[in-house]
Amino acid sequence: MSPRTAITSAPVIDPLAERWSPRAFDTTHSFPEGALRGVLEAARWAPSANNTQPWRFIVARRGSENFGRIAETFVGFNREWAVNAGALIVNIAETADVDGNARPWAEYDLGQAVAHLSVQATHEGLHLHQLGGFDREAIRAAFALEDRLVPVSISAIGKLGSADTLSEALRERELAPRTRLDLESLVLVRD
Repeated sequence: MSPRTAITSAPVIDPLAERWSPRAFDTTHSFPEGALRGVLEAARWAPSANNTQPWRFIVARRGSENFGRIAETFVGFNREWAVNAGALIVNIAETADVDGNARPWAEYDLGQAVAHLSVQATHEGLHLHQLGGFDREAIRAAFALEDRLVPVSISAIGKLGSADTLSEALRERELAPRTRLDLESLVLVRD
């Protein structure tokens, strides 16, 4: 058991207990063409309202022009560490269909798809860190996204690297013990 494995109050499947969000990625690891198909397939099979599947992704491997376009939108500490991931995935909610009909559950459904993606990534021995610190309008402009396609988050994905490669502030966060609210604090009503 890894020191990063979650200590849970009830048993959960290994990929859930082992999933965590590192900032240190192995810069020597790269994804060959098609290597992310499994994680994207897991996202494809996530549940969605009326089976609308209102999620879209922009997938860019490190070294590509699109990876650079995405990385240019990062803000804050994300500029320091996320550029070391093997790939970046922009997670997009399709908030209306092509006819303009609203899809009010799109962001919720996208969250489920990304959760499935992250569990599959863990199962495949990969690590993923979701981030919200980026310029959404810059992503929209860089990829000519229609108004109905809303960039919600970006997932940095790759092989785990050494925390020693991070700045002191980020290294401290990387090595800090994992914590969560206790289960009783999260359940408001239970019969």
